[in-house]
Amino acid sequence: MGDEGDAVPEAGAVGRDSGPQALKPCLVEAARRTGASVIALYLLQAGEDVLRLAVLGGVPWDISRSWAQVPLASASPVSDAVRERRLVWVSGREELARRYPRLALVVPYRFALAAAPVVTGADAWGGLVLQWPAAHPPQLTPAEREAIGTVCDRLGRRLRRAAADGRPMRPAAEPSMLPAPRARTAGPDEAQAAVDFAERVPGGCCSLDVQGRVTFVSTGAAALLGADVTGLLGAKPWEALPWLDEPTAEDSYRAAVLSREPVSFIALRPPDRWLSFRLDPDASGISVRINPAHSAHAHAPAGDPPRPRAQVPATPGRAATLYHLMHLAATLTEAVGVRDVVDQVADQVLPAFGAGALALMTAEEGRLHIIGHRGYTPELMERFDAAPLTSDTPAVHALTTGVPAFFASFADLRRAYPPAVHQDGMGAWAFLPLITSGRPVGSLVLAYDRPRPFAPEERAALSSTAGLIAQALDRARLYDTKHRLAHDLQAGLLPHTLPRVRGLEVAARYLPATRGMDVGGDFYDLIPLGDATAAAAIGDVQGHNVSAAALMGQVRTAVHATAGAPPDEVLARTNRLLTDLDPGLFTSCLYVHLDLAEHRARLAAAGHPPPLLRRPDGGAEVLRPPPGLLLGIDPDAGYTSTEVRLPPGSVLVLYTDGLVEAPGIDLDDAVEDLTRELARARPGAMDALADRIVHHARRSAPRSDDIALLLLHPT
Repeated sequence: MGDEGDAVPEAGAVGRDSGPQALKPCLVEAARRTGASVIALYLLQAGEDVLRLAVLGGVPWDISRSWAQVPLASASPVSDAVRERRLVWVSGREELARRYPRLALVVPYRFALAAAPVVTGADAWGGLVLQWPAAHPPQLTPAEREAIGTVCDRLGRRLRRAAADGRPMRPAAEPSMLPAPRARTAGPDEAQAAVDFAERVPGGCCSLDVQGRVTFVSTGAAALLGADVTGLLGAKPWEALPWLDEPTAEDSYRAAVLSREPVSFIALRPPDRWLSFRLDPDASGISVRINPAHSAHAHAPAGDPPRPRAQVPATPGRAATLYHLMHLAATLTEAVGVRDVVDQVADQVLPAFGAGALALMTAEEGRLHIIGHRGYTPELMERFDAAPLTSDTPAVHALTTGVPAFFASFADLRRAYPPAVHQDGMGAWAFLPLITSGRPVGSLVLAYDRPRPFAPEERAALSSTAGLIAQALDRARLYDTKHRLAHDLQAGLLPHTLPRVRGLEVAARYLPATRGMDVGGDFYDLIPLGDATAAAAIGDVQGHNVSAAALMGQVRTAVHATAGAPPDEVLARTNRLLTDLDPGLFTSCLYVHLDLAEHRARLAAAGHPPPLLRRPDGGAEVLRPPPGLLLGIDPDAGYTSTEVRLPPGSVLVLYTDGLVEAPGIDLDDAVEDLTRELARARPGAMDALADRIVHHARRSAPRSDDIALLLLHPT
């Protein structure tokens, strides 16, 4: 018998639709074969370092919104799986807390999880996440592993084909949702019989769909809840019933959805009626049993009775708000730059407080500058950007006084600021000062689609959130300043332009590591020596800090001072200089002496990756000179020169290890893959070839090291 998954057509889906929804049949089949209760597909776009959620099934989008984007460098199962190209298995809550404490903090529920990379050859396309109820055995079964491997291979082939056809699959703003599976579909007579059955059950019952909305409620349940059936249908319980908007109710719902285990809780319906709730989940939704209960240890909350739902705008439940804020607090500890902070604030704060738009501002040189926004148009933001700190606006006032301002409607805003013009079309606003250590660093503006009374507890939560953001933003600005200074230092040590050499076309690229403040010691150089001779060098100083960048400058100077000597002597002299300096850092280096008149090159290596040569006929090969010892270890180390033919039309490719090294990829395999890519490239300008090589490297796997590339093309 053949593979059951082969029943899902492979080529046709991509031909009909190039979006991620074309992959849904394959994912539905994967969920069926593995028994997974939740399945999510993340895609990695070329040139990006963020996994984006493209297809989701088994869990509501509202619950998963915080994980819509996962940086490759972060510590999470799916990013680890893609970055390291391996299957990641997390057997339960204890293992999750040990290996991924931040994830366990914001998702403290019982479940098992697997994450697998979606790759083809050297190309990484994304990652697949599957989740099972907590009752899953502590290890994946062989059948489950085989099914995961099969679906990842199939997804990889489809994604590769779509990209090759010029229709790469790109995630939308919200993921494509898989349909909820059902055991069977009832006819009209059977549906009425099911309603009759539910009405006869003692107490009351209701049904929630996968989004948490009430799709059925018995009259007994409505009576216990103190509401009309029509007022409950289509609403989430904690939105329709203000007294149920407390963390326990929504948290129990989240626990049931994610763990697929029954969950029970007790809640007080004011003024004094206790109700018990039992939630029984499956892939199609949640069945809820409601019965009267008794509690001798709780009291009715003080305050006014709840208002009718019609008077209160729909807002996220308190549990959802706490969930988003916990996630925000955890992720802000990992934010390294202002852009990271802006993205995290927009992703978490808007859904946490039900806001429609935000603007984040910092004070610089006497003005309030907008550094990020969401939900507003760039044109509108341009009108408000760079407002003087002397202007009479609520954002400036919040910053200069340190006092937040809340306006439930535009009429309220206009009364406080008569010159105000209603430009953004919003209905309510919160202006929050961002203050850390008693010092203002900026303002946060949250805008709401409709008028909104800001309850005292919401004002307190918003103010606390602003404090978290202020601290993260202050750290991020300091990081960006140091990062900019460090990279300016490194850029100053690299050649701004390469010299012109007659008969030689060159191209160079330098790409810093994708994350981290420290700079590296990668360098390249081209040194004219005569009418038909030149020298080229490329190297990598160990480490990622200012010391590495400074030593890189010394190595370049040493190579320049000895250029023209045989390559083995250049490396030997540079090595002796470095060992005399005793910097505590080692350096790899490849030096090439070019004789363009004789069409040959002599080269020597000190622990550096082997260069590549593309011949005029289009063939490509790896050149493997004797590797030699890294510079700076042994003052008496010797090096060996090797001569190769370099006819017109050939291309010599020099690079640092960041171009080929990545977790989970064998270095020799990566070099051979790069060689094949070089052979596939059509003859043309060196700049285009350099871009193609870098694009191939970044597409094939996440890179965590600097990349330096130098192409030499005799004409």
